[in-house]
Amino acid sequence: MKKIAGIFMIILLVTSCDVQQKKETKLPDVAIDIDTEAGQLPTFDVDWAEVNVGTKTKMVKVPKVVVVMEEVEVEVPYVDVDMPNSGEKEELTLTVEAEVTGKEHSIDITEIIASNDKLYVISRLKELDQDLGDKKLRISDRVILNAPDLNVKHIIMGEKPDRVFNDQYKYVKDINAFKSDLKKSKVIFTK
Repeated sequence: MKKIAGIFMIILLVTSCDVQQKKETKLPDVAIDIDTEAGQLPTFDVDWAEVNVGTKTKMVKVPKVVVVMEEVEVEVPYVDVDMPNSGEKEELTLTVEAEVTGKEHSIDITEIIASNDKLYVISRLKELDQDLGDKKLRISDRVILNAPDLNVKHIIMGEKPDRVFNDQYKYVKDINAFKSDLKKSKVIFTK
């Protein structure tokens, strides 16, 4: 019992002390000249699994999206534009597209407006009655324009479909509000 009481007293004394360092520690300087011989690491003989990499034919289900593009002859509006001091003209095909789900839609270029060095291609996106189910559909319209090289901006009247593809165009609900902001503009095509 006396031993336990003594240990308790030592612990009590040590824990109730305030210790502050007065000097930094410095190890003694030692000079040693040693001759050594090279050592040897152990070697191991390990049996490991043999691995072969290749291919194997197996029947699995994968999602498949089929997009069929076919070339057909259609009547496309053609616009020839002469602008003062504009230089050479080139034939451009102005195409607007939208990717839709839910219901079928139609998209039509309704007018083209020239303003300074920009062409605004105004299109209308309209929802139709036919249900698409879980399919998606890409629709388009085009106009051929023979004009100087100008900066083309697409403006689509209608509700923007929720597909990443449609982020490339600006969608507006009120085309008249958009047109009121255009300065020195001229309608060069209307449908």
